Amino acid sequence: MIKKILLTPWTALLTLVLVLGVRMADPTFVESVRLRYFDTLVTSQPAVDVPVHTVNIDEATLDNLGQFPFPRDMYADIIKELYKREAGLVVFNVLMPEKDRFGKDAILGNTLKQYPVILPTLGSIKQKNTSHGSAAQVVGMDPAGVVVEYPGLISNVEPQESLAAGVGVVNTFPEIDGVVRRMPLVILSQEQLHPALALETLRVAAKDPKFQVKIGDMGVEAVRVPKFGKVPTDNEGRVWIDWSATPKEHSYAALPKSFDGGIVIVGLSAAGLVNPVSTAKGEVWPQYLQGAVIGTMLTQSNIQRPGWADQAEVIALLVAGLLVLFLSRWTYALIPVIIFLGGTHFAVAYLYENSRILLDATWFVVGCSLVYMHAYSVKFISEFLQKQQIKKQFGSYLSPDLVAKLVKDPSLLVLGGTEQDLTIQFSDVRGFTSISEHYGKDVQGLTKIMNRYMTVVTKVILENEGTLDKYIGDATMSFWNAPLDNTKHAKDSVKAALEMLDAVKIFNEEIAEEGVPPFGLGIGCNTGVVVVGNMGGEQRFDYTCLGDAVNLASRLEGQSKNYGVLLVLGPVTAERCGDVYQTLELDCIAVKGKKEGVNIFTALGRIDELNTPAADIQMHNAMLALYRQQKFDTAIKFCKDLTGRFNGQMDHYYELWIERCEEMIEANLPEDWDGVFRATSK
Repeated sequence: MIKKILLTPWTALLTLVLVLGVRMADPTFVESVRLRYFDTLVTSQPAVDVPVHTVNIDEATLDNLGQFPFPRDMYADIIKELYKREAGLVVFNVLMPEKDRFGKDAILGNTLKQYPVILPTLGSIKQKNTSHGSAAQVVGMDPAGVVVEYPGLISNVEPQESLAAGVGVVNTFPEIDGVVRRMPLVILSQEQLHPALALETLRVAAKDPKFQVKIGDMGVEAVRVPKFGKVPTDNEGRVWIDWSATPKEHSYAALPKSFDGGIVIVGLSAAGLVNPVSTAKGEVWPQYLQGAVIGTMLTQSNIQRPGWADQAEVIALLVAGLLVLFLSRWTYALIPVIIFLGGTHFAVAYLYENSRILLDATWFVVGCSLVYMHAYSVKFISEFLQKQQIKKQFGSYLSPDLVAKLVKDPSLLVLGGTEQDLTIQFSDVRGFTSISEHYGKDVQGLTKIMNRYMTVVTKVILENEGTLDKYIGDATMSFWNAPLDNTKHAKDSVKAALEMLDAVKIFNEEIAEEGVPPFGLGIGCNTGVVVVGNMGGEQRFDYTCLGDAVNLASRLEGQSKNYGVLLVLGPVTAERCGDVYQTLELDCIAVKGKKEGVNIFTALGRIDELNTPAADIQMHNAMLALYRQQKFDTAIKFCKDLTGRFNGQMDHYYELWIERCEEMIEANLPEDWDGVFRATSK
């Protein structure tokens, strides 16, 4: 029972429950894979041109200007040079928390009075210098506990901090895998809301004196620069970075002639001066990251991970898992399952491309794949065990070709006892007493010769698609049309019987040279509806058939000796093979244990090979009619005339029939005799 339960594909429900549980628990590895998948979606979009540039203070710049940090009058020269080249707004992403060691702070301060410049500030556990961030208008609830918060800020020294056109926080916030994908636009420090560098740049570019933040029960609902409009964020005030809206990079040593009024972000990239930031696009310099955030806001790219996404993904996984489990019962389910799961990615990618909504297809595909693999594996194991059982159970009494068909398609096998129209054949050795006497006490010799004989007849049965049911001493029981369907089972049974007789003749010629007495063979075939299937006890069972037609087949084999023929057919068998094989009626007999008579026949061979004269057949049938009319003397004359005809195959029958007629003459039969011979022996 346990084995049966374990081998049902529905145990894949356990796998489905497991993958659902893992998804709902959302461990680190699942979240990491999901975020990586989002990276592929976000970075797969074509580039969008945005008026944002980065200028890198790189190795070439140091070769030209000397050791870093530069005197701050050189910072002033850099700013002037950028505006000279038509920069619309300069963001100088170099933090200056200490006074210039060269004493040039005043020169930079004068430049900041003349040119609008955005400077960075850094969230920290302590406060350093006085921050002059822009004013924030908070609408709704207190931002504490909602947005990112730092105890203090590390700001620039004076006069730079107060003379800058704007100051923005530059802290990055990696995800659990260390990759920066979202940037907060607002940061809380010392009960004051400060803008991120990108948001501050947008405010200054729009010439707005302040920015607005609306906070509700679910967190940040909106971040807005009045003259620019609403900037979409999540409930923590973060914006997903759209890497299709990225800045153009330049070295300060190779500046373009004109920035065409674009935003220019200056930052460090020389080796050892700053560490790159890990992002979905790979490692980038901090100024490039800030430029991408600004580009995201300028293009109003609203990449979203909706609050309902997790719940929707769990429900989709549940529904799809059940669907995959149902499909797994179909033999050719793999192709539609692959198309279905592959199509999921394209559907998610299409949704992102058109709506910028991030949904995860990874765990959906992994979960459904695991469910399908579980169900398919159980199905494979179950079918494998079933095929092994078929080989074990049928290998000894079906032909190899039939066993191969069953193994290839076990659905062809119907087990458990079903009604089926079969042709049953019994065969038995004639003259076994003399054979046994020949070997005397040599039991091993007798066993070997019987095994040789059984090999001969069994080979013929299997070659003609018969099922060898069992050996009964020196007898065999076989049947046709189960476990595989055979529309010509009656013909195949008769064909096998005639070939068995020929095979035994050849066998007798071989053993005659060894001095072994010849084997005789009697065969009975009968067709009818029986019950066929696995039958027996819990400890042992066999694939066999039961029914009245089986009993009659056994009785017909026993009567072959009494009628002087080697093969006796039941009426249905004779009728179904009569168009191919020459059949002759033998008698109407009520076999032992039966009250009703049944017409029995023999088969002499193929009609097209015998070419039997029609007159001979008519005379034989007329002889039987005379017999049933109690005209026994005339029937005897007919038997004598028929002797020698049919190639002599019926001669012994006619000898026995003459004896039968003579017995009937003495039997004083009633006038209403029904013509049925009632056998008193099997």
